Amino acid sequence: MATEVDTWSSAPKADGVFSFEDNLAQANCPYTVDDELLNEAEVNENWTPQEKALHDARLKAKAKRRLRKSSRNSTSESFSESGETSGGDPNSPKGKIIVSDRKSRAGKGRGLPKKGGAGGKGVWGAAGMVYEDEEPDMRDPNYDESSQGDTVYATVVPEIDEKELEKMVNPIVQEYFEHGDTKEVQMLLKGLNLGSHKYEFSSLAVSLSLEGKASHRELTSRLLSDLSGKMLSQSEMARAFDKILKELPDLILDTPEAPQMLGQFVARAIADHVLPMSFLDFYKGKVDCEHARVALDRAEVLLTMKREMVRLDNVWGVGGGLRPVKHLVREMNLLLKEYLVSGDVSEAEHCLRDLEVPHFHHELVYEVVVMVLESKGDTASHMMIKLLQSFWKTGLITVDQMNRGFHRVYDELPEINLDVPHAHSIMETFVDLCFKEGVITKKLQEACPARGRKRFVSEGDGGVIKS
Repeated sequence: MATEVDTWSSAPKADGVFSFEDNLAQANCPYTVDDELLNEAEVNENWTPQEKALHDARLKAKAKRRLRKSSRNSTSESFSESGETSGGDPNSPKGKIIVSDRKSRAGKGRGLPKKGGAGGKGVWGAAGMVYEDEEPDMRDPNYDESSQGDTVYATVVPEIDEKELEKMVNPIVQEYFEHGDTKEVQMLLKGLNLGSHKYEFSSLAVSLSLEGKASHRELTSRLLSDLSGKMLSQSEMARAFDKILKELPDLILDTPEAPQMLGQFVARAIADHVLPMSFLDFYKGKVDCEHARVALDRAEVLLTMKREMVRLDNVWGVGGGLRPVKHLVREMNLLLKEYLVSGDVSEAEHCLRDLEVPHFHHELVYEVVVMVLESKGDTASHMMIKLLQSFWKTGLITVDQMNRGFHRVYDELPEINLDVPHAHSIMETFVDLCFKEGVITKKLQEACPARGRKRFVSEGDGGVIKS
């Protein structure tokens, strides 16, 4: 055993292994030989006392750093290749490097576990630690209001600005003129936060209908009646009509008949209980605008005439497609008779547009040709050609409607010939004039039936052919 100890002590030291005696010698001798020689060489020079003191302090600090570095490396480098220490028990846990040890191996700190053994990634805290309830801080960047207590979620719709109101309402009203469903309009309005501008929806709807057709005005009156009491009160409706009365000078620029139409709207609204009965009484003697007085007078006249009726349902007439065929035929006959008397093409065109039956314009062409066949003289023929030419150029009567009207006359010409003996000759002359004026096509002209077959044998001639 003693031989082994001597052999171990006298054996050459391996590279990187330091003995305890070497460490002790370095601790007792803070300066190495090289440092001392360098210090003597530098001191022999002509330095000032301050420079000498500064140089000595640097050398001492450098020596201390070397000493600390050697003491740190002695711990990690004192292990042999087998992992055993030079003087300790090889079976001791302190002689092994534990990878999971939380103590710092960099030589920094006090050698205590990080965070006292608590905390770190994936760690809730030290064993036995009890966390108390903390009040949430609203100033905390991670503060979540939705996770605090009972949360109620509600959809907040911002109130529509007055400038955006017209952009939002205009498409709704235009679509309503197409489908005519008041419930859909109510559903769309509920999704909008009109706020204090709710009454302006009625005024915008009336203003848009004034520029449209009679059927649009009828739909608007029905819409106001359905919205009254559900979404708009009588006071809000009265406020809307008051705004329209003030805007009449501007509306009349685009719609000259705006005062009369607005009077009909007011009368219909009062009859439908959309406006209070005292609406007209409020304006008596207080209106300075001439157009507003015309509208109020029109409403008062209609209410006086229809006082015994509960509703003014026919103030706008019935929609074009909803009218019976006999009524439309009667209206077109009246239109043509008035035209033959007055000769006003624009008035006839206006009346035909008001009927709102473009799919039924072939009836007008049929009535025109029949009137020409039944008339006496050429005056009616030339006037009707002028009328058809005007309707053809403006596109009010299409090619299909024109052809359909003439073909109807062609098919009924034998029956018409019973009442009008010269119907064939009159028809041929009228068709040729229409073709010359560009009213009908060449194909339609050629489709005109020829004159009736000439009688060659008389019933009382005994079968003799006449020369």
